[in-house]
Amino acid sequence: MLARVRSGALMGIDAVVVECEVDMALGLPYFNVVGLPDGAVRESKVRVVSALKNTGFELPQKRITVNLAPADIRKEGAAFELPIALGVLAAARLMEEEPLGRYLFGGELSLDGWIKPIKGVLPLAVAARNGGFQGVMVPSANAAEAALVEGIQVLPVSHLRAAVDHLTGVQLIPPFQRAPGAAVAMRGPPSLDMADVRGQPELKLALELAAAGGHNVLMCGPPGSGKTMLAQRLPGILPAMTFTEALEVTKIYSVLGLLGEDQALMRERPFRSPHHTISDAGLVGGGPAARPGELSMAHHGVLFLDELPEFRKNVLEVLRQPMEEGLIHLARANQNVTYPCRVMLVAAMNPCPCGYFNVPGHTCKCQEHRIFDYHARVSGPLLDRIDITLQTRPVEYHQIARGSAEEPPSSYYRDRVEAARERQRARFRDEPGVHCNAQMPPRLLHRYCALSARAEQMLERAVRHHGLSARAHDRILKLALTRADLEAHPRIEDTDMHIAIDCRILDRRGWLHANTYGTSRPDAFSRLLRPDARSRAPEEP
Repeated sequence: MLARVRSGALMGIDAVVVECEVDMALGLPYFNVVGLPDGAVRESKVRVVSALKNTGFELPQKRITVNLAPADIRKEGAAFELPIALGVLAAARLMEEEPLGRYLFGGELSLDGWIKPIKGVLPLAVAARNGGFQGVMVPSANAAEAALVEGIQVLPVSHLRAAVDHLTGVQLIPPFQRAPGAAVAMRGPPSLDMADVRGQPELKLALELAAAGGHNVLMCGPPGSGKTMLAQRLPGILPAMTFTEALEVTKIYSVLGLLGEDQALMRERPFRSPHHTISDAGLVGGGPAARPGELSMAHHGVLFLDELPEFRKNVLEVLRQPMEEGLIHLARANQNVTYPCRVMLVAAMNPCPCGYFNVPGHTCKCQEHRIFDYHARVSGPLLDRIDITLQTRPVEYHQIARGSAEEPPSSYYRDRVEAARERQRARFRDEPGVHCNAQMPPRLLHRYCALSARAEQMLERAVRHHGLSARAHDRILKLALTRADLEAHPRIEDTDMHIAIDCRILDRRGWLHANTYGTSRPDAFSRLLRPDARSRAPEEP
């Protein structure tokens, strides 16, 4: 007596259809699970037998073998318990096998037959749609998450008896109805507002520029100058996620089991801020189960690395390829998985280990070689992938004392950012996989980056004088194009180019040779803050 039930096993953030073959044969009573199961799957036989008995089913005293195919994919978690239980009942001829072929099943069983929520329901629903199944039968707590996938039927079950009654026609379960507006990634006002940050107008303009084009940022400044506060408020000025982006983020959090009890869809752009003691596997993903890391959890959002030089060098270096490709490839002995990681990297660091090098009113206690060693922890190739490098200054008393009503709110910056992103969406509407300027491949630069004659001369001088790499040249062009989008310029003007160059070459000039924090730098951002900024011609870089 053989029965087949289908479920799904997670590979990365996708699900692969798994066939649960249940064979019941003569022999000494024994329950065996094969097909590369992990410890939780092997233990499921105990919960399945107890749940069936406590639900009122009498199993024949026979030898039961469960095979989870394909056998070369590792099966993890408790999601196979519901399909195994249904397969055992079908193999014992206590129910028909035919209805089992219409759905994918997933659920964890308690000893009394109640069905508990599981991880990875959204990938399971996507696999059911792609596999041509009628729908999925999942725990009631996961039904709203599965219903995000259109074109399939979602059957929410809370007890094993209810699942059997539906499949035998005794009492049908009404399909779960998706709430109106569930496919729209709406969001409310940000809980953290830019108006809370006093002073630092140059840094706010830089973050606005970064948000408008999806560019990476590095801030260097003394403690208490607002680096962390501004980074935490960056998601509030980013445009709202599209439904497709929200679905991609939700799949990652579903696989990790991090969705809230009443949260079916991730509507806010993620903000992840791992501690500097994190391992490379914790940052980019991996480990024995090859789970997504903090970089993938920040997909379509912000990854904030505070105290950047305190991270271990091997941890920082693994960021280089994922930052360039937007994907993380993990190769293991028995599987290869790929995780998405389109993130904005925002990093912050102090000018020295004590934090007060060249800061007025403070005395730096660091020896010169320690300061150089501190900055050398951040490698040149990693800096080359960061578009905006800026210094922050200590906030002055008159800026702290004035009210937050005098500071522009997040809504001001978000409106400008959304207008710039709309121009980029129109520009790249025929370019699959490109949604903002930072994602633009080199082949599109000459097509979309039209420069004025003076802007082209400025870029050529900067590349020659500072020895910029080809990657830095391309990133300056992208940054200048974003600045032109913010100001609605039809082409890249000299002011746009000057700001882009000024954002890129601070680390080239050398952090230790930059102006003292107490003096005003004559950079492009400082000039933009003057009342006559629009009419003044920019200086040569």
